[in-house]
Amino acid sequence: MTAPFRPLAARSREESHRASTPLELLFDLCFVVAVAQAGAELVHAVAGGHAGEGIADYAMIFFAIWWAWMNFSWFASAYDNDDVLYRVVTLVQIAGVLVLAAGVSRAFEEHDFLVVYLGYVVMRLAMVSQWLRAAHHATDPAERTMCHRYAGGVLAVQVGWLALVLAPEPARPWVFLVMALAEMAVPVYAERAVPSTWHPRHIAERYGLFTIIVLGETIAAATVAVKSGVVENDALDELLPIAVGGLLLVFAAWWIYFVVPAHDRLTSSRQGFLWGYGHYVIFASAAAVGAGLEIAVEQAVGEAPLSTLAASAAVTIPAALFLLSVWLLHARYFKVGIAQQSVLPVAAFAILMCSFAGRWAVLAAGLVAAAAVATGVALTARNPATRSTEA
Repeated sequence: MTAPFRPLAARSREESHRASTPLELLFDLCFVVAVAQAGAELVHAVAGGHAGEGIADYAMIFFAIWWAWMNFSWFASAYDNDDVLYRVVTLVQIAGVLVLAAGVSRAFEEHDFLVVYLGYVVMRLAMVSQWLRAAHHATDPAERTMCHRYAGGVLAVQVGWLALVLAPEPARPWVFLVMALAEMAVPVYAERAVPSTWHPRHIAERYGLFTIIVLGETIAAATVAVKSGVVENDALDELLPIAVGGLLLVFAAWWIYFVVPAHDRLTSSRQGFLWGYGHYVIFASAAAVGAGLEIAVEQAVGEAPLSTLAASAAVTIPAALFLLSVWLLHARYFKVGIAQQSVLPVAAFAILMCSFAGRWAVLAAGLVAAAAVATGVALTARNPATRSTEA
């Protein structure tokens, strides 16, 4: 039975069998609601001929979703005590992301970020309260200073984010860039003297689970789009290559991401920061593949005034980014020899070239991704020293 109150003390990094909790899984699930909203609006923007604006809005909104999720995940890895107060504050953060999700459409269509900002502030203020509580229970002065730096830094940055709501529209991308850098500087500043006691295996599992959920959302979005196209337009012949290619891309993305033991790279705060921050590209590109598949479907059935090349690129560009970012963050550290190191970069380039394959572009990209997995398996079988990696 859950205790009403426990000290919010740091957990040990050496703790065995550290695993994600049901509350963390609920947290992830609710955050994917916001990811789905952002993806849906990206589809509408690109299909409507506003690709530049849509991509910029998507990048900003996805950052807010990802950053709030990431901050909670690392805090929970170090401090989760699962008492009543901790659970309630976490549920408040979940409510905040649902508010943010409710404002996504308005942000895309009217460039009004007020509701998105309010939802983000709810999440971040709840996070401030968690850090202050951790500071209150800290016995080490250095740890208490770290917690206070986190709380103060997060609080100060929220004031700066208000400029995104009030600034003239042309200035907002620059405001976003400055404030995003300020947000990412807070953990670096806070943990300068002493790091938080996040758990490498737990963090790797948390990121892996969120990757699975995002890929699942990609499959769901593509399935709905294909089903709609078949039922409303009787376009099975046009949509079957997109459906098969999209499925191959998602399966290959899962294989490539999970084939390496990511936690082995998380041996210091510096490596943890680089790995954790780099996942912005992994998560955003994985979610964008789903949006791209929807765009490809709409273009194939004549509902989007786009060229075949533009619709194909909506799938191939994020798919290539996913492969490259996974390779850069951790896959390359487990490869031996030029052949193994080249598989993912070459596959990413080949997927980009598939953009020019016309109506077969998505299928071709899926086949390239599947071939990359098969090549990785074959190369690993020939090199016993790298049996833990297969792509």
